[in-house]
This record gives sequence, structure tokens and C-alpha cells, in this order.
Amino acid sequence: MANEFALTPDAQTPGVKVSVVMPIYNECATLRTVVQRVLASPMEIELLCVDDGSDDGSTEILRGLQAENPRMYVFVQPRNMGKGAALRRGISEATGDFVLIQDADLEYDPANYEQLLKPLLEDKADVVYGSRFMGSAPHRVLYFWHSVGNRFLTLLSNCLTNINLTDMETCFKAFRRDVIQSIPIEENRFGFEPEVTVKVARRNLRIYEVGISYWGRTYEEGKKIGWKDGLRALYCVIKYSLRGV
Repeated sequence: MANEFALTPDAQTPGVKVSVVMPIYNECATLRTVVQRVLASPMEIELLCVDDGSDDGSTEILRGLQAENPRMYVFVQPRNMGKGAALRRGISEATGDFVLIQDADLEYDPANYEQLLKPLLEDKADVVYGSRFMGSAPHRVLYFWHSVGNRFLTLLSNCLTNINLTDMETCFKAFRRDVIQSIPIEENRFGFEPEVTVKVARRNLRIYEVGISYWGRTYEEGKKIGWKDGLRALYCVIKYSLRGV
């Protein structure tokens, strides 16, 4: 069955610009490929790359790619400050109509931009989550306990926010720019996902989910999130739910 939110040529609104924010930390193996795939999108894209203190040559690769691609902008953090801090910087620099979060490791495929953005383009949503747990798109089979942890955090988040997401922890999210720039992001590491989810829910925004493909990495291939980040996510769900916005 075709995805309900697959874009047709008529749905690609002329003059609509998408700011793709990409946090980067030591991703030299995938950088060239992911930049190529992002900029191959038929949509009008500005790519905002935030290097979070890489020491593997990623910064030099980014500078070289920037020289070749006028739609690409590179911002270098003074030191490794964390994914949330990198996203905060990139979001603040965005000028597009919509802001889309893209990891640099290719776990999330830029080919899914069209279905992720369709509810925004049709003015049905203010925020769209790309869910790894719904739809029929292909998914690489990996860690069982990661899946259990993600589902537990999503369930807890849903209980505390009274929304019914299937994948709160997904990194693949899109927002109206005015919405995400109005939300103060405090978390510096992987707590961005639960923090922004609670704050979006508290603002009574229109939230959609669409199914996406997912190619998860192993730790040997460079996956960075670990059990400590899971504990931080648990803390953040509770902290921001109890504190309010």
C-alpha cells in the first residue's frame, strides 16, 4: 500500500524552503554520502551542518563540501558539547519554512523527506515524527533491548503528556520553523528527544507520525548512544513533565 503521505509533484509547494539541521561528531565515513543524498532532494534545501568538536577529519571534509555546495553552511562548535547543543545552534541559524533534523550517520534516509514533510506542507501538522515502529518500510534488525527501552520511554512519555506516539525517541523530526525556534532547548546531549516531545505536547501543537525506513548502526559501525543516555532520557521525560514548560 502506498504511504498516505507520499508527495505528489503538485504537493511540492513552490517557494517552500526546508532547513535541514545535521549535528556531526566524528562521522567522516558517512559525511560525503549523507550530504550528497540530502542535497539530491527535489525540495529547496538549506543544509546546516554543526560540527560538534570532531577530531577524525570530519571538519575538514565539511569545509571541502561547503566550498562545492552553496546551499550548505558549516558551523563549528568550540568543543564537543553534545548533540542537543549542536541542534540548538543549527535550529537558531535556520531560515527555512520548516526545520528537519537529519543525523549524519545514515540511519535515517533523506529519501523519506517527502513523506515526513507532507503533513506540514498540507498544513495538517506543526510537528511530524518519523516513526521506526509503524508502516511497512524496511528496517534493519538489530538490538532487542534498544527496542524495549525505546518503547518503554515512549510509553512513559505518552502517559505523562497524554499523546499517543509510537516512537518518541526517533531522531527524524520536522517542525514549522517558528514552532521549533520558539521552544527553548536546554538539553546538551541526547535528552533533546524527550525534552522537545514534552514541550511540544504542552503547547497543544498538531503532531503527526509517519512511518519511515531505518538502517540502525551497530556499535562497531559507530553508534554512540548508550545505556547512560537512556537513563538521561528517562530523567528528562519525568523532569520536563513535572516542571512544565
